[in-house]
Amino acid sequence: MKLPVIVLAGTIFLGMLLSAFRISQQEPWAVPDNYKKMKNPLASDATSIADGKALYATHCKSCHGSKGLGDGSKAAQLKTSPGDFSASAFQSQSDGSIFYKTSEGRSDMPSFKKKLPDEEDRWALVNYLRTLKK
Repeated sequence: MKLPVIVLAGTIFLGMLLSAFRISQQEPWAVPDNYKKMKNPLASDATSIADGKALYATHCKSCHGSKGLGDGSKAAQLKTSPGDFSASAFQSQSDGSIFYKTSEGRSDMPSFKKKLPDEEDRWALVNYLRTLKK
């Protein structure tokens, strides 16, 4: 009699574990073609990178971490991983794709259109994120 109970308990536990894993996975982020092709109008110079770094420290660091590794102080509270900005998968995206994701957000990632209404600020953030590559 104990064996069926153990099997049932194990099956339930495994199901819960797999459900939790599935919740933490997201579909690939669909970026409209017009954004994929969009070029950053802001020169990637010392000023824009410094501006982007300051914005990152205020708005992004708590989830994404000081080096963009996805290990910020709030990362563990999120349902999904904040991602690693230093990874080639992130860095291989177009500037327009990163701008779109920053602007629109999804799930745990907030939209920054209202927090950073000036597009130039979001482009400066893109310039700073480019400095985090490995």
